[in-house]
Amino acid sequence: MIGIVAVKIGFGISLTLFGIGGFLMRNVMRDQRATARMQTMISGGSPRSTVAAKAKVDPRDAVKMLSGLGQGILKSGVVSGQTVDAVQKSLEGAGIRNRNAVGAFVAAKLMLAVGLPLMLFILLHRWDLDSLVRNMILAASAVGGLLAPDYFVRSLRKTYQKAIANGLPDTLDMLVMCAESGLSLEPAIQRVGAEIHNAHPAIANELMLTAGEFQISTDSHAVLDNLGERTAIPQVRRVVATLQQTMQYGTPLAEALRVLSAEMRQEILTQFEEKAAKLPVLLTLPMILFILPTMFMIVGGPAVLQAIRIFSK
Repeated sequence: MIGIVAVKIGFGISLTLFGIGGFLMRNVMRDQRATARMQTMISGGSPRSTVAAKAKVDPRDAVKMLSGLGQGILKSGVVSGQTVDAVQKSLEGAGIRNRNAVGAFVAAKLMLAVGLPLMLFILLHRWDLDSLVRNMILAASAVGGLLAPDYFVRSLRKTYQKAIANGLPDTLDMLVMCAESGLSLEPAIQRVGAEIHNAHPAIANELMLTAGEFQISTDSHAVLDNLGERTAIPQVRRVVATLQQTMQYGTPLAEALRVLSAEMRQEILTQFEEKAAKLPVLLTLPMILFILPTMFMIVGGPAVLQAIRIFSK
């Protein structure tokens, strides 16, 4: 009886939260429509073009609505400032630097934490399940929905860091060429970031952001430290430390970068050799499960069949 009451209370809270979220998203959509209408009037467009623009479905509108809901939650003070800063750093580490990213992330956590239990409650309502089992399923779905965005961002962060690490040797080679041609560090980073974007967009974005920070900051060491903190990759931090030492002691930039590039390519080759060395061990279990039984059947099958015929007579 207590479990049923708890489920009903949770269902009521879920509906209330969905109602609040719908109200906030409706206000956001109304503001966006008013802004779009005003922009159309300023640019000399006609109301018909505005209506036609409304008819088009843009996936970014859903992100904007989620962001509006998340911004409303953040403004309410439910989430602390430290948590918001941690979420923003985590999103930036995954390459997501949209100004609406934090709001969309918070709203996604809320919608999944509330929506998944609500959907399961509707689906499990027709099943004859014990109340304790049903409550455990709903609680597990709520926890899973709350943690799913974190797992997704961590996965994106690992992929983004791997892309940066893979493009770092080529980036260092291009920096060496720029340094040997007479460019200083700041214009070299900007030029390499623009040229390498098609091959390695992840590290190109980081370099362009660093070049922008160089233009607005007078502390070059702090800018390079920001690059190492954003990426949180040991290879990038080594490059940052080398560049800082080069700027501090006046050592040749091209020679230091060339040595780093050779070391990183050797590390990548060593990692490939380690993976190749593990292949025989990894292939042992599939060979035992799939290859050896087939060989035993081929080799010993005729003898077994002949023995069966002999004993059957």
